[in-house]
Amino acid sequence: MTKVNVPDRLLSAPELLAAHRLLRGLPPEAALQMTAHAQLQQVRSAQILFHEGDAAHHYLLLASGQVEVLRYSQSGDERVFQVFETGQLVAEAAMFMPHGRYPMCARARSAAHIYRLQRDSLHQACRQWPQLAMNMLTGLSSTLYAQVNKVDWITSSSAGERLANYLLNLKERQGASIQLPLNQRQLAAYLGIRAETLSRLFTDWQARGYIAGKRSDWALCDEAYLRRLASPAQRSF
Repeated sequence: MTKVNVPDRLLSAPELLAAHRLLRGLPPEAALQMTAHAQLQQVRSAQILFHEGDAAHHYLLLASGQVEVLRYSQSGDERVFQVFETGQLVAEAAMFMPHGRYPMCARARSAAHIYRLQRDSLHQACRQWPQLAMNMLTGLSSTLYAQVNKVDWITSSSAGERLANYLLNLKERQGASIQLPLNQRQLAAYLGIRAETLSRLFTDWQARGYIAGKRSDWALCDEAYLRRLASPAQRSF
């Protein structure tokens, strides 16, 4: 068995999961049930954690580092759908899919520690604590609503509007200095625009003083302009 080097500050699976939104209003026993037989794994950057189409027996709890989920097109291009951080769950929804397979590929974005949690333990916990199932439904409904809004936004917005909205959302999560979690090619695919268009927007906005930075590190210098540009994406609920 490969030895896993565990940092001193690494939380246990029940400790990490107890702080997750899914466990709101639930006793500590729920986290213990969900993490029964959890397996800690140390992974390297770019390591594939599961492939699209693999049998979905486990979902992931991220203890350190970053993980991204992606799909490959018929031409081999990859599209990153989401980047996960410490404390987040990856592929918990796949544990309930009727075909029993992962709909995407998961890849370590950096060196990371992950807990592999068992599908059967999650199912048993949902039966034992109905509030857990309700919390999962709430989270899945929110995700579905966000995706509906995203499809509507992409089909009715310009490239500049999409980029402005994306950068503002990053600022809300990261603060004044933002770091792009995707490279420009991945970001262009995520926003549904051409890579050349995205590069031109960054160059033009930097020349006009709207943003400042390079590569993945940026600051928003004219937030008022970006908010006016992104305003069609803001919804009242």
